[in-house]
Amino acid sequence: MVSARSELEGASREREERAERAVSAVAVAGVGIAHPPPVRQDALWDGFFSRHFGGRQRVLAQRVFANSGVVTRHGVVNPLLEDVTGWSTTQRMHRYLTEALPLGKEAASAAMDDAGISPTDIGLFAVCSCTGYTAPGLDILLARDLGMAPSTLRVFVGHMGCYAALPGLGTTADHVAARGQAALLLCAELSSLHLQPTTTDAQQIIAHSLFSDAAAAVVLVPRNGSGYAVRDVAAITDTATADHMTWDLTEFGFRMGLSPRVPDVLAMHVRPFVTDLLARHGMKLSDVDGWAVHPGGPRILDVVERELGLTPEAMAASRATLAAHGNCSSTTVLLICEALFRANPRPRHVVALAFGPGLTLYGALLSDS
Repeated sequence: MVSARSELEGASREREERAERAVSAVAVAGVGIAHPPPVRQDALWDGFFSRHFGGRQRVLAQRVFANSGVVTRHGVVNPLLEDVTGWSTTQRMHRYLTEALPLGKEAASAAMDDAGISPTDIGLFAVCSCTGYTAPGLDILLARDLGMAPSTLRVFVGHMGCYAALPGLGTTADHVAARGQAALLLCAELSSLHLQPTTTDAQQIIAHSLFSDAAAAVVLVPRNGSGYAVRDVAAITDTATADHMTWDLTEFGFRMGLSPRVPDVLAMHVRPFVTDLLARHGMKLSDVDGWAVHPGGPRILDVVERELGLTPEAMAASRATLAAHGNCSSTTVLLICEALFRANPRPRHVVALAFGPGLTLYGALLSDS
């Protein structure tokens, strides 16, 4: 007689296989990117942050900025021209709406143009953002401005932080697989609006040295033999370390909490997590030739490279994105994927990894075969 446990395990395997067949029938058909104006990291330090941090903290801050891995950042607010540190949260949210709409429209339009589809073809429009809120939300306002049908389904993913693009990818892929309709995912993050007042907090120094603004969008369609198939999206959350990374609402915008122990927690989880993700598809680490690792900071990239036994070349796209654009929160992993998708030669198998509050580790497996 087959045991109940065996029946459950068999049913679980069947569900996983059925889910893989469904989601693998979904492909990334188009990508669009939009950036506000750039500013060099050294110019930000010399012209603003060298005065923003005082006393003994200034020496630490200068070292953090110099070793951040960031060369250029982008911002809807440039502190060399406009200091928002004293702005209320209300002022910051008004500015968020003003800036996020055109930036999001640019990225979404570029993605649809890249995919060769029109706004009326979109069955689901998903928007991820943790740097601002408004109601009606960006999903409603952009669906209107882009010319989507009134019947278009929408979902807004808020306050999930730097990993939000991957649950967004899973949600839109599931929609495409279930309904056979195209879906559009947009990540729009304006971290420059949350510059905090002068502080001696080391966590704020790190945040101020890394974060940047960008919008990125991807179009997903039923797969017809071309494009990167979305084979799997997975997650693990270590709730015992929930206080290690926070994003708190204050009277002066949103304030980052970032424990120096985050890389140690990531080191515990990343290898078994990625190994399990790949094993479900009969793959090993050596089968992956494209890595899109969210650059939460240079230490995060170092930990992932060490724990997964990757070469510097495997991490090159992630480090190059950090250098050119900074940490753009949820948008960043899509920026790295876009660079890999347009590489010559293109990688066959891409693993995307992103990390955020929880502590949460999200991963996605994409295959061009």
